[in-house]
Amino acid sequence: MPDSQLDAVIDLLRTSPLDMGGDPHKMRVVFDEMMAAHPVLDDVRTTAAELGGVPAIEVSAGGGEARGAVLYFHGGGYALGSAAASVNLAADVARRSEATVHTVDYRLAPENPFPAAVDDALAAYRGLLDHGVPAAEIAVSGESAGGGLALALLVAIREAGLPRPAAAAVLSPWVDLTQSGRSHETRAALDPALTRQALSARAGDYLAGADPRSPLASPLFADLRGLPPLLVQAGTYEVLLDDAVRLAAKAAGDDVEVTLHTFPGAPHVFQGFATVLDEGAAALDEVGAFLRAHLDRAGRTDRTDGADRVTASR
Repeated sequence: MPDSQLDAVIDLLRTSPLDMGGDPHKMRVVFDEMMAAHPVLDDVRTTAAELGGVPAIEVSAGGGEARGAVLYFHGGGYALGSAAASVNLAADVARRSEATVHTVDYRLAPENPFPAAVDDALAAYRGLLDHGVPAAEIAVSGESAGGGLALALLVAIREAGLPRPAAAAVLSPWVDLTQSGRSHETRAALDPALTRQALSARAGDYLAGADPRSPLASPLFADLRGLPPLLVQAGTYEVLLDDAVRLAAKAAGDDVEVTLHTFPGAPHVFQGFATVLDEGAAALDEVGAFLRAHLDRAGRTDRTDGADRVTASR
């Protein structure tokens, strides 16, 4: 019998049929079946949507008036996952942030290699702006590869000269597709979900020969100056621990407001187990408070960003 909630979650992950490095077409079925096994709570409302020509699902939870919008990107190594499979985690973010979450069905590799996912993310952000949502009322979030994509989007937004969103929160982000972090070795025996080999397989599918150090593929190597405030979370039992730690250090070095929170003994994207894991619930509470604070701050202040003046109202 497991000795704790964390032990139970780790045991569940170790016995999972999901092989992150396996054939993506087979593993997509496994991934979606695993996600479908968790029922969506009664307070969750979903609506099929399209943002800038990219399919998405609009998710609300809790029944209150939305304070803003969160653009959310699911994980799955850029080859697995979907907006539909991410609804539960997106709903947890919506409930705690009191915002409407738009989880994006960006194109997947290997059929659609880099930079297709980044192009879709940027198109979705433009879509929110085109729908009349001020940048000051938008936050960005995502888990695992989706966390890396969220950061790549922030860089792409800056490079495109668009007004920046209010904040970003990333969960166990994959930001280094070269797999150069020491935690790939030091946490290999502890991580029940990911391996260097599996991530290398997914990186190969996504990059399709592109440079793994490209800033929009591996945001760890990007110039992060000018990005909005960041919250970075990771568990200490994951091989991507160093991705989170080095990202926070890089952001601080580039004069970005950043908060790093590591959770001892927690595995990759442990936030997805918030209903049975105290650490997961506490992490999502932090995400919600962080996003609320920055969306509220932006909503109370007229922001001038270059030549653009955005007035957000509540």
